[in-house]
Amino acid sequence: MHYPEPISKLMDSYMKLPGIGEKTASRLAFYTVNMREEDVTDFAKSLISVKRDLTHCSNCGNITENNPCDICRDPNRDRSVILVVEQPKDLIALEKVQEYKGLYHVLHGVLSPVEGTGPEDINIPSLIKRLQSDEAQEVILATNATAEGEATAMYLSRLIKPSGIKVTRLAHGLSVGSDIEYADEVTLLKAVEGRREV
Repeated sequence: MHYPEPISKLMDSYMKLPGIGEKTASRLAFYTVNMREEDVTDFAKSLISVKRDLTHCSNCGNITENNPCDICRDPNRDRSVILVVEQPKDLIALEKVQEYKGLYHVLHGVLSPVEGTGPEDINIPSLIKRLQSDEAQEVILATNATAEGEATAMYLSRLIKPSGIKVTRLAHGLSVGSDIEYADEVTLLKAVEGRREV
C-alpha cells in the first residue's frame, strides 16, 4: 500500500533522524496526523527556531543564542582551565554536575581517518589560536573513550604540550566505548576529579 504523499514526505523527514527506521517513522507520521494543529505548529516553529536562532560561540564553539556564549562571558569562570569536549551535548552533561568552573572548547567531532576527518575538519585550529592568546594553564581532554576519541586526545596532547600548558585527560571512571552524555553525574564528577596528565 502506498502512503498519501504528505505522510510519505513526513516519514522521509523523520527517517533523516538518527535511529529512525521506516516503522518508527510511520508511527511518528501517523501520530503527527492526530496531533492538534497548534501542537504541530509549535513543533514546526521549534524546528525552525533551532536552525535560525542558534549559532556557535566564536570563542568555544558551543551552541548558543548569544555570541559569545553565557559560559565564555561569565566573569566568575576559571579562565586558566579549558575542558575540551567532542560535542555541545557533552558540555551540557558536564555542566549538569555543577562542579567544573572553568571554560570549554567544543571540537564538533573527532579525528577519524576512516571517515576522512582530519584536524582541519574539526574545531582544532581555533583551540590552538585560543591557547596562544588566552591565559590557559591547563587543558583537560574530555573526548569519549573510543578509538577516535583517544586518537584525538593523543593528537591534541602532542600539539599542546610543547607550549608549556599542562594537558590532562579525564580519568577512566567512564567505561570504555561509552559517551559522556549518557554517564551519570557521579561518574562524570569522579572522572573530572581523577583526571591525569597525558
